Amino acid sequence: MLLVGLTGGLASGKSFIGHVLEACGCRLIHADDLGHQALAPGGPAHHDVLRAFGSDILTEEGTIDRRRLGALVFGDPALLARLNSLVHPHVFALQDEKIAAIAAAQPRAIVVVEAAIMIETGSYTRYDTIVLALCARETQIARSMRRDQLTREEVEARLARQMPLEEKIPYAHFIVDTDHTKEETTLRARQVYESLRALEQSKHSAHTGDSEVI
Repeated sequence: MLLVGLTGGLASGKSFIGHVLEACGCRLIHADDLGHQALAPGGPAHHDVLRAFGSDILTEEGTIDRRRLGALVFGDPALLARLNSLVHPHVFALQDEKIAAIAAAQPRAIVVVEAAIMIETGSYTRYDTIVLALCARETQIARSMRRDQLTREEVEARLARQMPLEEKIPYAHFIVDTDHTKEETTLRARQVYESLRALEQSKHSAHTGDSEVI
């Protein structure tokens, strides 16, 4: 099995790349979905986060309002670190469960974990290889304004709290430039998939001692 980390930043195109890789045959895990699961009522992080940040973060239905929680912590590095310390261990545990289940059913799978801040948290070291979605800052701003219905100032404030994409380049083994049409980006992502297949084959051969016949 090959474990791939897929990362980027706000509106960088990483989710689009993830869907292309999934369509090619990869097994895709969204770290954000696991975060939702961890914070949901009855989830492993729900009680601790509620105790740490108070009932003001709850909706009328009693669920944690992630937008309200985000607004509370993202301007305060200490609060953000506190939230991450409460949520990330559970996200990683849920992720490991999913990976183990995939490995048991499909030992030769290529598993892609999509997460926005794996470089920042150091969790990129959990993966065999890293794929980075890269685009210009202005592209991020335009996409986020259109997608999230935010003002330019709101998007720039979010970007100011993120590690710039260009600083993530040294950590990446594969870079997909998404400053192109969807068709061009799809082609680039499919080329990465072929490289991932070759990596998985190489890893499998190294583990089994298989020799390549030429």
